Amino acid sequence: MTIAVIQMVSQADVAQNLRDARHLLEQAAQAGARLAVLPENFAAIGRSDLPALGAAEALGDGPILPWLRNSCRDLGLWLVAGTIPLPPDGQPDARPHACSLLLDDQGQRVARYDKLHLFDVDVADSRGRYRESDDYAHGGQAVVADTPVGRLGLSVCYDLRFPELYTALREQGAELISVPAAFTAVTGAAHWHVLTRARAIETQCYVLAANQGGTHPGPRQTFGHSAIIDPWGVVLAEQSEGEAVLLGARDAQAQAEIRQRMPISQHRRFSISRLTSSDRTTAVSE
Repeated sequence: MTIAVIQMVSQADVAQNLRDARHLLEQAAQAGARLAVLPENFAAIGRSDLPALGAAEALGDGPILPWLRNSCRDLGLWLVAGTIPLPPDGQPDARPHACSLLLDDQGQRVARYDKLHLFDVDVADSRGRYRESDDYAHGGQAVVADTPVGRLGLSVCYDLRFPELYTALREQGAELISVPAAFTAVTGAAHWHVLTRARAIETQCYVLAANQGGTHPGPRQTFGHSAIIDPWGVVLAEQSEGEAVLLGARDAQAQAEIRQRMPISQHRRFSISRLTSSDRTTAVSE
């Protein structure tokens, strides 16, 4: 079954971003995609009112969630909705999460992943300083869900630098992993390809990396190079910059053969979840 990865150059105007995203999703659906992945901050980027946007969505007064439901139904698509600011369920006044929703082709929510690792980093670009924790709360758990194209693990952008999350997704049965992102041009040029391919290789999963790819308010420059990467680390499709719809297909038999020939999950001798602080101290001293 066909998978689509969407690259955008989102701006601060939510309505225009949604129109642009709909046009790209229509292309994906016309090409036969069953699942599409939008980039991080696809509906808004560079805004200072993220908590207000999230509260409006939670109260049913925002445009993004209805747009997502309608797009899935109209186009018959399962959709990883990049990220949107969204407070915890039932708490509209709480601090929002950078939330990645998985919706089915009827527009029903199947899973919610709140970004675990927030980008509080100094970067040698025109903006210089990024502090996502000023706007967002940290998420608290790894999320995997069944889709028509396979079992999907959810992650977002800066998560790529924390391989233990991807190991956890594989241990929960992930066969594909979505990575909506807004990687900066500087960090992307240095690490994007290495990280996305490494996460695919070490988990033996397809990586669906949907990045922003251009200039945004802030000022902010994102790296692009959205990609579909197979479980052997082969880049099946890639777009350097600008808007794009990338298409690929999961070969379940080939993936199973890779995992059988090199059974990484059976060979793993160490689980981070079982490594306590006292264990770490002992290991270092030895």
